[in-house]
Amino acid sequence: MITDLPFENVYRHGFARVAACTIPVAVADPATNADAVLESARACDAEGVAVAVFPELCLSGYAIDDLVMQDPLLDAVETALERLVLASADLLPVLLVGAPLRHGNRLFNCAVVIHRGRVLGVAPKAYLPTYREFYEHRWYARGDDQAGQYIRVAGASVPFGPDLLFEAVDVPGLTLHAEVCEDVWVPIPPSSGAALAGATVLANLSGSPITIGRADDRTLLSQSQSMRCLAAYVYAAAGQGESTNDVSWDGQTMIYEGGQLLATTERFPDGPRHSVADVDLDRLRQDRLRQGTFDDNRRTTAPTFRTVSFELAPPAVDLGLRRSIDRFPFVPDDPARLAQDCYEAFNIQVSGLVQRLQAIGGPRPVLGVSGGLDSTHALLVIARAMDRMGRPRSDILTYTLPGFATSEKTKRNAIALARAVGASIEEIDIRPAATEMLARMGHPFAAGQPVHDVTFENVQAGLRTDYLFRLANQNNGIVVGTGDLSEIALGWSTYGVGDQMSHYSVNPGVPKTLIQHLIRWVISSGELTDDTVGVLQSVLDTEISPELVPAAQEGRLQSTEDRIGPYNLHDFTLYHVLRFGFRPSKIAFLAAHAWNDPDAGAWPPGYPEGERPAYDLVTVARWLEVFLKRFFGFAQFKRTAIPNGPKVSPAGSLSPRGDWRAPSDGNARAWLADLHAAVPQAFRGD
Repeated sequence: MITDLPFENVYRHGFARVAACTIPVAVADPATNADAVLESARACDAEGVAVAVFPELCLSGYAIDDLVMQDPLLDAVETALERLVLASADLLPVLLVGAPLRHGNRLFNCAVVIHRGRVLGVAPKAYLPTYREFYEHRWYARGDDQAGQYIRVAGASVPFGPDLLFEAVDVPGLTLHAEVCEDVWVPIPPSSGAALAGATVLANLSGSPITIGRADDRTLLSQSQSMRCLAAYVYAAAGQGESTNDVSWDGQTMIYEGGQLLATTERFPDGPRHSVADVDLDRLRQDRLRQGTFDDNRRTTAPTFRTVSFELAPPAVDLGLRRSIDRFPFVPDDPARLAQDCYEAFNIQVSGLVQRLQAIGGPRPVLGVSGGLDSTHALLVIARAMDRMGRPRSDILTYTLPGFATSEKTKRNAIALARAVGASIEEIDIRPAATEMLARMGHPFAAGQPVHDVTFENVQAGLRTDYLFRLANQNNGIVVGTGDLSEIALGWSTYGVGDQMSHYSVNPGVPKTLIQHLIRWVISSGELTDDTVGVLQSVLDTEISPELVPAAQEGRLQSTEDRIGPYNLHDFTLYHVLRFGFRPSKIAFLAAHAWNDPDAGAWPPGYPEGERPAYDLVTVARWLEVFLKRFFGFAQFKRTAIPNGPKVSPAGSLSPRGDWRAPSDGNARAWLADLHAAVPQAFRGD
């Protein structure tokens, strides 16, 4: 983290802005091509770009055949490079430019790396295609044997070879590597070794001509290389102006990060185009840190590279954020992707429950139904599991256990849903037992005083769970837990004798923000009756509440989110803490961008338009503080003792036997200090 930059600056939060550029090429006209490079470079400079990648041989043109062996052409290339070097002195981006260069007795197809008035180094193309329409061995030498060499360019001797990394000393994690076109098509691309040696941004200067389907091939290779190398892959292909003697060109540009497409431009452009995206260097570093096999592979292959250092000096201004940030990182915006995720999540839950029931002799599932999201979804999972096992749904034993604050609406929904899916349903009023317990304890509520403290709440929660366990004993059953990933993260459960405990849990891998979409997905299956759909819609429309404190005491229905904060923000934080280990300051920066404007960006399908909230930075930071105190400060002792349940999200689970292992006596001080230092305006006067 670069702390001397303002909070609003992307470079402060571990990002680096990169661009993949395609330009109109003038065949065998280096001076004109240098003009085109400079025009795009200046545009990138104005946008705060750190790295700008141009196509293969863009200074000469790729498809110029034997003209590339002519001294006047090669002299003009060197002159054009000198111009670019001088002009780059006042430009922010590191420029990666394609050029044919003479070295020793041969000609090499090169990526020339230029920054702030100097050539940092030159990377020759390692593998030359000489098949089908390609004939590169006629003109160029392979560069794979040039490690450790130097070449004279623009009046200076600079490092030359495929073994070069370019490291920004003032932007932690920004380390570049350049390869040229065919290099990524071989089984072990040079960029693979470079990534193992520390490169995070892999650039490909490409002259690939277009044929039907080749754009898809390039996309697959770029995506795969970025994912396998845990890196960004910046691809820029030749386009308009290249010679079309026997082939054509589409100017494809794209930027991938860890397998995710960040930016692309339309193909077959008329004029210059550039894809721009902010690459998350923190994410790449964290992925490599967590995936130990990545570095184990380095130990096996032992790649050797030289590092050339440079200072980027990013501007200390608000540059905006050039990447999409999902408001709901657990919930895709794309309808097809969301449907696929819901299909997989639901079937993971069903399969896990089926396996557990079959492994322990086929007991009857026992479930407490409240009419809320979690127990509703759990019932849908159990019903599908019974179908899959060929068992009657009447084997599902559901109970509604009304307490002092249970509303008629939620109780009615719980009973109606149980009947609609074919489960047995009984009502057990816990108020007499709760009153007896409170009286035995000498609690003021038993004497008629309106004291609704945590003891009052937990007596009810504990009795509900106690009844369910004893009912399971009585009926050869197991208690199926309903607590979700978000509640587990926040410690929002009654420990031991309450809803923290069950024999097996189906929802611990599913965050609160995803559960409503899973229910909508079940509705969309078309397999449910109209009555069932009506009940499910009523559940979706009900405010999240533990229903433990009477509404008269609260002045309204007891609201979970009023107490602990919006699940929208908590799930956002949970994802970035659990998946990437990000600093709270960075999470606040991302959340403010994602949630500041409800009219910007995409929302998941089915999210009601009239209920789309916005949160400013101060609001984000204040609820983030609540999350940090709960997640790191005290909730771990509950997570350490949670029952079995399936992992669902690739972001991880909170099982102590799986993704998350932490001390129960930890604290949140380091996380809070980072947040308070970054967003002090949210905590003044606290």
